[in-house]
Amino acid sequence: MVHFACSILTMNNPTWTTQWQDIINQLQDQLPGQKFDAWINPLEANIVDNALIISCASNFFINGFKADCGSVFEDCVHTVLGQGMDIHYKVGKPQVVKPSEEKTQPSKIDGNVDSRFTFKNFIVGSSNEFAFAACQAVAEKPGESYNPLYLHGGVGLGKTHLIHAISNELSQKPDIKIAYRTGERFTNELIKAIGSRSTDQFREHYRKVDVLIIDDVQFIAGKTSTQEEFFHTFNALHEVHKQIILVSDRNPHDMSHLEERLRSRFNWGLVADIQPPNLETRLAILASKTELAGITLDKDVSYLLASRITNNVRELEGALTRLTAFSHLTKKSIDMDMAKNVLREQLHVVVRSITIEDIQKKIADYYGIAPKEMKSNKRSRNIAFPRQVAMYISKELTQASLPEIGSSFGGRDHTTVLYAHRKIDAQRQEDRAFDDEISHLLNTLRG
Repeated sequence: MVHFACSILTMNNPTWTTQWQDIINQLQDQLPGQKFDAWINPLEANIVDNALIISCASNFFINGFKADCGSVFEDCVHTVLGQGMDIHYKVGKPQVVKPSEEKTQPSKIDGNVDSRFTFKNFIVGSSNEFAFAACQAVAEKPGESYNPLYLHGGVGLGKTHLIHAISNELSQKPDIKIAYRTGERFTNELIKAIGSRSTDQFREHYRKVDVLIIDDVQFIAGKTSTQEEFFHTFNALHEVHKQIILVSDRNPHDMSHLEERLRSRFNWGLVADIQPPNLETRLAILASKTELAGITLDKDVSYLLASRITNNVRELEGALTRLTAFSHLTKKSIDMDMAKNVLREQLHVVVRSITIEDIQKKIADYYGIAPKEMKSNKRSRNIAFPRQVAMYISKELTQASLPEIGSSFGGRDHTTVLYAHRKIDAQRQEDRAFDDEISHLLNTLRG
C-alpha cells in the first residue's frame, strides 16, 4: 500500500482520498512496477488553494521524476482533477492547511513559478545567448526593453527556465505584480468566467498586473473567444507600458489559425528563438548538472551523452538522472558499459535508421566529391578529409564496429578509422566553427 499525505484543507476529505486513489490506479496501469515503486511511492501529495502540491525528497529527485514519468503523472492528474488543476513540486514534507489558519501574505507572482530557475544557473551558449540577453534586459527594465518579448523554440531547450528566471528576478523588485499562465489555463479561466458571468472580474484581474507571462501561447490559436479577450488584454497592458512575455514552440508567422491582428502584435517587440545547443553547450550543461548532484561523470560518458542526445536539454538531463539513479541503486560507478546498457533505448533512437552508406552520400555531397571516393585509395586532402569526417560520423551514429566501418570505406584497417575519429574529435575541440559544422552534419543526418 502506498502512503500519501492527502488533504483538501483538512486531512479527512473523502472526496480527495477517492480522487487520489483514482490517480494512483491509473499510474499503476500505465507505469512498469519498478518505475512506479521508484518514483511514485516516495511522493507525498496535498491540495492547497486549488493546486496539487507534490512533495519530494530533493530537487534532484524532482528533476528525475519529471524527466522519467512527469508527463504520464500530469496526464493522470488532469484526467481525474481537471485540466485547470495546477501541479506544484516542492522539496520537503507537505504543509497541511487548516481552515482556522490565517493566510500568508500573497506572493508577487500569481502562478506556478519554480524558484530554482535563475539566470545564474542557466547555461549560455551560441544557441541561446540572444534570447538570454533579451530576457535579462526585460527583467532589468520591464515594459521598457522589448515589449512584448516573444520566445520560441522546440521542447526542452530552456524557454521555461528563462521565463521563470525573469519572474524570480522581477519578484525582487518592490510593488510589482506578475501573472504567469499557460495558454491552456488562461483559456480555461475565461471559459469558467463566461459560464459564471464573471468576465468583468476576469478582465480586471489581468489588466491590473505589471507583467503578464503566457507560456504555450499557441494554445489560444483557433479559439475565437480567447483570442478576442487576449487581444483586448494585450492592448490594455501595452498602452500603459506593462510588460508582456509570450512563449511558444513556433514563430508567430508559423502559428496557424492565429488571428492576423494578434500575429501583428506578437511581432511588435522582440522575437527571439532558441536553437538546439551545440556540443560544447551540451557538455557544459552536463558538467553543471553533475556538479549540482555531487557526482563525477567520466569524460567519455559525458561525450557519449552530449554527442548522441542533441536536440533536447530536458532529455539530456533525464538521461543523466537515470544513470545516477541506476548507479545509486546498484552501488556501481558510472562507466561506458553502464551508460550504453541503461540508456540503450534512448541512444538507439538516434542511430536506428542511419546507415554508413547514407553518411557517405551526405558527406560527399556536402564537400563536393563523388560518393565513390569514400572507398578509393586517393589521399589528396580534398578526398581524405571528407573521408575522415564520414568515418568519424559513422562511429558516432551507427552501431557498426571499427572493423565494419573500415570495411565500408574500401577495406581499410580499424586503426585507420580510430585515427580518423581521434583527429576529427581533436579538431572539434580546437575549432569552434568546425565543431558547429560537424554538429550541423550530425543533426541533419539524425533528421
